[in-house]
Amino acid sequence: MKIALHERIRQDFESRILSGELAPGDRLPIEQDIMAHYGCARMTVNKALSALLAAGLIERRKKAGTFVARPKVHSMILDVPDIAAQVRERGQDYGFRSLAHAVRQPGAGAEEERLLAGQGALMQVDGLHQANGVPLCVEYRLVSVAAVPDIVDADLHTMAPGTWLLRHVPWTEAETRISAVPAGAAEASHLHLPVGTACLSVERWTWRGAERITYVRQIFPGDAYDMVARFGPSAAAAR
Repeated sequence: MKIALHERIRQDFESRILSGELAPGDRLPIEQDIMAHYGCARMTVNKALSALLAAGLIERRKKAGTFVARPKVHSMILDVPDIAAQVRERGQDYGFRSLAHAVRQPGAGAEEERLLAGQGALMQVDGLHQANGVPLCVEYRLVSVAAVPDIVDADLHTMAPGTWLLRHVPWTEAETRISAVPAGAAEASHLHLPVGTACLSVERWTWRGAERITYVRQIFPGDAYDMVARFGPSAAAAR
């Protein structure tokens, strides 16, 4: 899928901001310079900058220009873990097996689908994480195609979608819910567990400004995984 030029401009500046290349308070190039660099019309630049403004990444000051927004002093961000990296850090071989991979329209039932539905089609990517060949986690993921158009052509059969998203899509906010659940029939089959075995359910939303990026639900065997959450005031960036 060919990405629109305004989206590429937005992504370029967003990556530079969230990586720290453009620091809070730095002034962005004037619109004429951006137009010249990308060979585009003013409307294209305005569309990209408006998206950055809506995401809270930049601010416009009258008669002064456009600047990288300063982070709120009270904001705290929960790191979004990369399961593949965590498994390898423990000295284990990581594997991912795709269980479902399709672009579809949202259904009428689940809340997470309705909340992403306002942005159009969804990419459903379900899979099984493995450590040393042993099932570690069943993952059910929905990604907003409007927010992440490149997800449609990404190779997610061998690379876990969470890893791909962390590398390609900077996020600004995340919400995580953790609960104990019994293994259902599908999870029990994939994880090689008896139905009803105690498991850890991790549900997570990520946003880029006001735009929802993804919803994921991960099911771990209760005795096979622990989670350490690190909080800090630094901005999240693609890894």
